This record gives sequence, C-alpha cells and structure tokens, in this order.
Amino acid sequence: MITVIADIVSSRELDDRRTAQRAIESAFAQVADILPAHALPVRPFAAVVGDEFQGAFPTLRAALAATLLVRLALPAGLDLRFGLGLGEVEEIPSTSGSLSEGPGWWAARAAIEHVEEIARREAPQARTWVAAAAEHAAGAADLVRIANAAALARDRVVGRWSDRVRALVCGRIA
Repeated sequence: MITVIADIVSSRELDDRRTAQRAIESAFAQVADILPAHALPVRPFAAVVGDEFQGAFPTLRAALAATLLVRLALPAGLDLRFGLGLGEVEEIPSTSGSLSEGPGWWAARAAIEHVEEIARREAPQARTWVAAAAEHAAGAADLVRIANAAALARDRVVGRWSDRVRALVCGRIA
C-alpha cells in the first residue's frame, strides 16, 4: 500500500478557505470516478488537520495517477502538494474509529516535507515526492529514484499549464 499526504499550497493566502475545502473534496470525488477499479484508493482522501488530507492507494502507479488527476481537476487558484510513502501501515483501534499509523505514513510525511523544501529552493513547481520507509529503502531505491524523476518532470509541465489547459487535459482523460 502507498500512503499519501496532501496539503494545500499557500493555504494561508486563500481568500475563502471553506470554498477551497469543498473544491478540493470535489476534485477527490471526481478523480475517484475517473480511476479504474484496480487503482481506486484503499483509503479515500479525507481531511485530517488544518490544510492536510490523507489517503492510501494499492500501488505506486495508482497513487501517482491519482495525484496527477487531482491536480488537473482542481479549480484555478488551488494546488496541492503530495508526499507518497512506501512502507508498512498498521491500523490502531480507537474510540473515534481506526487510526492508521506506521512507517508508510512516516515516509509520506518525510516526502511531503522534502517536496516543500525543494519547491522553496530549487524546483518551484515541485509538488510530488516519494519516500520509502527504512525497511523498504534498499529494495525500492531504484523505483523511488525513477518515480521522483518522473514526478519532478510532470510537476514542471503541469505547473506551466494554464488553468484552461489543465481542465481540458483532465476532461480528456475522464
């Protein structure tokens, strides 16, 4: 399973955070309708705290496809960054429902912090990063490197598109 943490880019600068929340959740629903059955989220994106959402996908391929489609489905003025984590996940029973925890989530957290850092420094259009938990790091090193190279390239392309082009591409894919 691939865990995904998403957060809103420049959320503190949004004029209407409530409308943004609804638009993002609408984009998540739209993407769930587009994805083929084998790529549907194991754990659909859900708001957790502040400007953050979490979800999980069956494969890295599905997570990368979903994160791209979400970015394409977002309305003008909204963008998300994504941290994807490869690693084990444990469900912890709680009185408020099941909590998901473990190295997969910690890797996703490290990935989103890393992509935020590289976007500030050397790749302003970077929005997606993949990290593997320690127990998967050696075996997944090549896969992670390839995924990150592809993510940086796609983020650069999508980041340069106009809102209209993003919407047209999303519609064409759908």
